[in-house]
Amino acid sequence: MDRITIIVPCYNEAEVVGRFYETVEAATAGIADAAFTYLFIDDGSRDNTLAAIRTLAEAHTNVRYISFTRNFGKEPAMMAGLDYADGDAVILMDADLQHPPALIPEMVALWRAGYDDVCGKRTDRTDETFLKRTMANLFYRSMQAVSRFTLQRDVGDFRLLDHRCVAALRLLRENQRFTKGLFTWVGFKKKEIPFHVQPRAAGTTTWSYPALLSLAIEGITSFTTAPLRLTTVLGLIVSALAIGYMLVVLVDALLYGDPVAGYPTLMTVLLFLGGVQLLSLGIIGEYLGRVFTESKQRPTYLIDERDGEKFDYSKLRREVKRCRETGE
Repeated sequence: MDRITIIVPCYNEAEVVGRFYETVEAATAGIADAAFTYLFIDDGSRDNTLAAIRTLAEAHTNVRYISFTRNFGKEPAMMAGLDYADGDAVILMDADLQHPPALIPEMVALWRAGYDDVCGKRTDRTDETFLKRTMANLFYRSMQAVSRFTLQRDVGDFRLLDHRCVAALRLLRENQRFTKGLFTWVGFKKKEIPFHVQPRAAGTTTWSYPALLSLAIEGITSFTTAPLRLTTVLGLIVSALAIGYMLVVLVDALLYGDPVAGYPTLMTVLLFLGGVQLLSLGIIGEYLGRVFTESKQRPTYLIDERDGEKFDYSKLRREVKRCRETGE
C-alpha cells in the first residue's frame, strides 16, 4: 500500500477547502493500493480558512493541518508541508482547483513506473495578460542565459515527489526560497505532464505584479551571481569609454586648440556614470540583503496550531535537547 500525502498551502481559501477535498477524493478513488492523506497549511489566512480546515479534519481521519502564526508566504508554506509530510510520496497542489485533480492517477502511475518527480507543465498562458506573459518569457530567458542549470519552463508547484526528493529538499534550509528552482537543482528523474490551468473555483489571486517581480528577483539572485558579474563588465566598459573619450578630448585640444566640452557634455557623462553606479549598488545590495537575512538564521515559519493542538516551541526545544544528550 503506497502512502501519499497531498500538501495544500492555503491563504484565504475558506470557500474552496471543502470542495477541494471532495473533488480530489473523487479523482483518487480509483487508484488501487494507495492511501491518501491531506496536509493543509493555513498561511495566516484572514478569512475562515482555518475554521473550514478544522471542520474538515473533524469529519475525516485522513485530514491533517498546520496553521502559521501569521502570513509567511507560499514558499514557507510548501516548506512546512514537506517538513511534516510522511509516506512514500507527496503531491503539491493549490487549493483553488486550478491544478486539475484528474491528473493525479497519471502522476501516480508514472511515479510507480520509476520517476521521482512528476510535474505538471502548463500548455498555454492565454488566460494571462500580455504583460504577465511577457514578464514570464523574459524571466525564463534570463534564467536560461545566466544560470548553470536549466530551469523547467512553465512548470510550477503542481507535482508528485518521491520521498527521496522530499528528503533532499528538507536539507535546503535557506530562508529566502525559490522552490521552483530548488525542484530543478536537486535533480532526480523527472517527467512532465502537460495540463491546462483551470479557472479558480472561487476567490481572486493574491499574485500581484510587484509580488511576481519580487519572486523573479528572488529566483535570479538565488541561483546565479551573474548580476554581480554584470556590474564588473559595466565598470570595465564605462572605464574604457571614459579613457577613450578623455584621449579624444586631449588630442582635439592639443592638435586643433578646441576648447574642452562644456556643461552639457559634463552633465551627460555625470548622469550616465551616476546611473551605472546606482545600478551596481542596487545589485550588490540585493546580494548583501540575502546574506544579512540568512545570517540571522531565523526560522522560515512559525506554527501556531497543529492538528487541533497549540504548538509549543518550548517542548520542542526540550525534546531536541534530550535527543542530542541521549544521541537518539
